[in-house]
Amino acid sequence: MGDGRKILAAPKKQLIFAQGDSADAVFYIQTGKVRLTVVSKVGKEVTIAIVNERNFFGQGALAGQVLRMGSAAAMTDCELLRVDKKAMMNAVHGEHAFSDMFVAYLLARNIRYEEDLVDPLFNSSEKRLARVLLLLAHFGKEGIPQTVVPEMSQETLADFRTKRNADSSRSQMV
Repeated sequence: MGDGRKILAAPKKQLIFAQGDSADAVFYIQTGKVRLTVVSKVGKEVTIAIVNERNFFGQGALAGQVLRMGSAAAMTDCELLRVDKKAMMNAVHGEHAFSDMFVAYLLARNIRYEEDLVDPLFNSSEKRLARVLLLLAHFGKEGIPQTVVPEMSQETLADFRTKRNADSSRSQMV
């Protein structure tokens, strides 16, 4: 493909980049899903995002981030477009239509992060659950609600329970 862009195939569960790696590129998911995680100094891993196709990840490289703050791994078989930092900056500065689209994407994502931070402060657990379910279903995306049933294995649910995210004795999320 050239010009600092490369198509990559990432099979399910393959690590795309690790926390602490050089932040030298931005990725665009053409097909598949990617999980973004962060590991604390004490070894606790937290999923910070699940990124679907037609979305970017690794944008910290454009904001002066020298090392990756988290890791990215393929949740499904993925086809990714890897764009070197320099090529991405050239596209942002030289292609106005792309620049407008990319800035709008970043702002929309930032608004979503703000909503995620404010939600637990002001809403009841029922409202938070309803919001999460609507987000999972992509409610209202492009005017057409889509039904999405997340795939959860018994292992994932057990892991969720062990990390104290669910209290089975009270049948509720914490």
